[in-house]
Amino acid sequence: MNNQAQQSGGTMIDPYRPGRAVISEIIEENQRIKTFVLEPLEAWPAASDQATTSAYQPGQFVMVSVPHCGEAPISLASSPQEPKLRLSVLKVGLLTSALHRLPVGAEVGLRGPYGRPFPMAALKGRRLVFVAGGIGLAPLRSVLESCLARPDDFGPLTLLYGSRTPDDIAFSADLARWQAGRQVDCRLTVDQGGPGWNGAVGLVSDLLADLQLEPEQSSVLICGPPPMIRAVCRQAAQAGVAPEQIITTLERQMKCGLGLCRHCHLDHHLVCVDGPVYTLAQLRQLEIMELG
Repeated sequence: MNNQAQQSGGTMIDPYRPGRAVISEIIEENQRIKTFVLEPLEAWPAASDQATTSAYQPGQFVMVSVPHCGEAPISLASSPQEPKLRLSVLKVGLLTSALHRLPVGAEVGLRGPYGRPFPMAALKGRRLVFVAGGIGLAPLRSVLESCLARPDDFGPLTLLYGSRTPDDIAFSADLARWQAGRQVDCRLTVDQGGPGWNGAVGLVSDLLADLQLEPEQSSVLICGPPPMIRAVCRQAAQAGVAPEQIITTLERQMKCGLGLCRHCHLDHHLVCVDGPVYTLAQLRQLEIMELG
């Protein structure tokens, strides 16, 4: 797609003009993370003129905008089967701080969906192990909920989730629901324990070491800080999981979502187009710091 508005069905499409969405609910996940439940008011301008609010796939992201505060890429935390969109936002900069100040009823802009999603078809029938750190559970939540919507298509689901402290644990309502229904084997750990915490203390990679993996039947899906991604990729590979079945998402400074500005270059790739989802086999072909 070029940087000019394109013709589709007699209507000019401007890929840079955000579609409007209204915030219908705000969930306080912890002191720094809020989940915004959105109802789109119009179609999102996207990389394809066929993209609509029902066309996104787990692992993709949208460009979210607030007037006078710019745009930022945010992973879709909802599954395509859910009736509303969910964006879980960590407060880290100008745009995310502006989002955190918005009330229910406020409007935001959306462009997308963008990026290469998780290979859901290739994961069918396999045991899925999700390894997340902090806000990294957001894109993996989209995959988890997609699997739960089609339980006969996937094997057992295990979630290994690490947070800095007990107060930093996010998605508590989801974790409780998954555990109560025995839909997901949820195993949590924190870097530093505290009063009332009786769970594991240590790195999330320690939980993976304790897991009885069946490497030939398992896929490991990872999202979190780069050091965590590096450690878990290495550990899963050493456990015998095929590099094609170790799948992660990467973050880069994405400005356009269309592969034009090249802010998100990764060796000879552009993360907004060629990612953000990669297998370990694909990452090993690139020169990137994450794998050291």
